[in-house]
Amino acid sequence: MSIAILGVDLGKNSCSIVGVDAAGAVVVRRTMRRQTLIDYVTKLPACVVAMEACCGAHHLGRLFMAQGHQIRLMSPEYVRPYIKAQKNDDRDAEGIAEAASRPTMRFVELKSQEQLDIQTLHRVRSRLVAERTNLLNQLRAILLERGVIFPAGRRKFELDLDRMRSEGNETLSPRMRQLIDGLRAEWKELDAKIGALNDEFVQLARNDAATRRLTSIPGIGVLNATALVAAVGNASSFAKARDLGSWLGLVPRQYSTGGKARLLGISKRGNTYLRTLLIHGARAALPSLSKSDTPLGRWLTAMIERGVHRNAVVVALANKLARIAWAALRKETRFERGYLVATA
Repeated sequence: MSIAILGVDLGKNSCSIVGVDAAGAVVVRRTMRRQTLIDYVTKLPACVVAMEACCGAHHLGRLFMAQGHQIRLMSPEYVRPYIKAQKNDDRDAEGIAEAASRPTMRFVELKSQEQLDIQTLHRVRSRLVAERTNLLNQLRAILLERGVIFPAGRRKFELDLDRMRSEGNETLSPRMRQLIDGLRAEWKELDAKIGALNDEFVQLARNDAATRRLTSIPGIGVLNATALVAAVGNASSFAKARDLGSWLGLVPRQYSTGGKARLLGISKRGNTYLRTLLIHGARAALPSLSKSDTPLGRWLTAMIERGVHRNAVVVALANKLARIAWAALRKETRFERGYLVATA
């Protein structure tokens, strides 16, 4: 029995495996617990171990790679077409093994522990920001029901709320004043946690060469840079800059009619978090970049003069920044504002 590709369908407790030989014939079908799987793969001769890029796959991938195996991680959406009818764990493992044998399959780069740590920090920060936003919206609604209205903006809301609490407000009952004091304390606690994570991202950016190169790009701040490095590493998993843009869902969809290609909206597929960060960064950098006498500035000015909607310009700039980030990571160079090739 010679296993060429071992397809593994990961589960929280038990995993299904299917081993195929060089001809694609199934030679092994088993279900085993995680620790048993690790022991089993350790004893196997070097082969291709294929898994879906899901929770726990990178950890097992690093363990199996240390034993000399070749790891192939794939997005579940690319594996789905190879799974036959009457879906179950066994057929999932068989589909994973078959998908891994396709020469045109796109594989996910195995992430290091450091990359996963940074991604985890970003996920925690995103959750805390969402919790703070929900808290502020609820606090605004509570006060609006009692005729107290605040201007838009978190900072203005914070200052005016503290002023109201210090001066006292007779329209609020003692019960509501006590509740608002508790919500304000919760708000400060969330601010402290988010601030601590922001400081950690700044420290990470200072100590990493790839992140420092990315922060030289206008519109790419510390958050964007650390998130990009954690997600794509050195961008070696993307053959072209356009591939990174497609993965982020920033490349416009298009169709051909009468021999002429027409652009539609962006696909919005891929990594939503990174796409959001890049669009926010592009929106912040657009005013200064559009006024600069550089190839990038002239490109933005031409779009604005043609009457392109501002949001479309922002998304186009975000796609451009993603392509520049890919070049900076692959070529290990810093961005030069006046360099025409860097903006292509």
